[in-house]
Amino acid sequence: MAAGPPVVAAAGRLWQVEAPLGRGSSAAVFRARCLGQPRSSPAAVKEFLPPGSGPGGGGGDYGFRKERAALEELRGHRNIVTLYGVFTNCSSTKGPSHSLLLELLDVSVSELLVHSSQHGCSMWMTQHCARDVLEALAFLHHKGYVHADLKPRNILWSAEQECFKLIDFGLSFKEGNQDVKYIQTDGYRAPEAELQNYLSQAGLQGGTQCTSAVDLWSLGIVLVEMFSGMKLKHIVQSWEWKANNAAIIDHIFVSKSVENSAIPAYHLRDLLKSMLHEEQEKRATAAEALCSPFFSIPFAPHIEDLVMLPTPVLRLLNILGDASLQNDKEFEDIVDDIREECSKYGQIVSLFAPKENPGKGQVFVEYANAGDSKAAQRALTGKRFDGKFVVATFYPLSAYKRGYVYQTVL
Repeated sequence: MAAGPPVVAAAGRLWQVEAPLGRGSSAAVFRARCLGQPRSSPAAVKEFLPPGSGPGGGGGDYGFRKERAALEELRGHRNIVTLYGVFTNCSSTKGPSHSLLLELLDVSVSELLVHSSQHGCSMWMTQHCARDVLEALAFLHHKGYVHADLKPRNILWSAEQECFKLIDFGLSFKEGNQDVKYIQTDGYRAPEAELQNYLSQAGLQGGTQCTSAVDLWSLGIVLVEMFSGMKLKHIVQSWEWKANNAAIIDHIFVSKSVENSAIPAYHLRDLLKSMLHEEQEKRATAAEALCSPFFSIPFAPHIEDLVMLPTPVLRLLNILGDASLQNDKEFEDIVDDIREECSKYGQIVSLFAPKENPGKGQVFVEYANAGDSKAAQRALTGKRFDGKFVVATFYPLSAYKRGYVYQTVL
């Protein structure tokens, strides 16, 4: 942390502030763990700069109050980051700084896009992200809020709840009461926000007022990037896009090979077009977008999805051969060895090794939390076990609890 004690009190507990996770113009984010409760989930501390220390001397007081108010009002939705508490660090030489204690989330969509830049994200992951973020937007728009900075870095995966969540409400505002001049990020900025930002920079009034429709535009761009594997920043700034973005979307979908039937891809294409109308009045709302037939199609995850998105369940591949499956004594001995090895990384809630398809030869290990599962995945991947190299992926807890085994797409 910039200054002050490494231990802080918040949400009725003491927290040890640890490694930095990131830094912006008005705030820095740190990892924190709860003292006295080693098995509890870690948290994130977002520390806002004291007054006078930010660019132009403004500091982060206003941003702190603004984000705190939004997160307190939006608290409780599974697709919005959880605010645990707030505290003030009074020991800084630059003056008191305010902090938010937040749920610590995992991989961002920005990181997922880096890993899928050659081929795009799977339809399973794209659908999962689209549904989760639309659920969040439908909720916050119903509450009168506009997020106003939706982009890949602000959509993060929750390993414990197996869903994507929205973070960073520093530019958010109540619809009809916009209190910031410049909203959204280059490449994800809606046309009306682009115009408004330009007029504000020129010191002029006028233009169309920004509404919740700006969030649908941003999400539409994010989803096109996930599907295509391409960054669209320069494309959306071109005159061709402004003249006819529907034709460009059509071209992206035609040029990208789709492994399964083209029908699901066309449903996604139509959904994205409904979110990317140049005229905000014609854009689908979040609630309308959730009714798309795209969300009625069941997809299976790719193996890359199950490596990238942590959950409390670990799936071990290439560990049980046909011989061990047919010999009960050998099977039980190997399963006991697996249990003993996996217990080194955390508390095991359950272990399942099916002898028949689906899932024949795989081993599923459910940990008490995703942190232990991640530690085990790092340690076991590539390790030799009974003469075989282990492949360790995560597995959706919801599917595991239902006894459902995906026929994973490789």
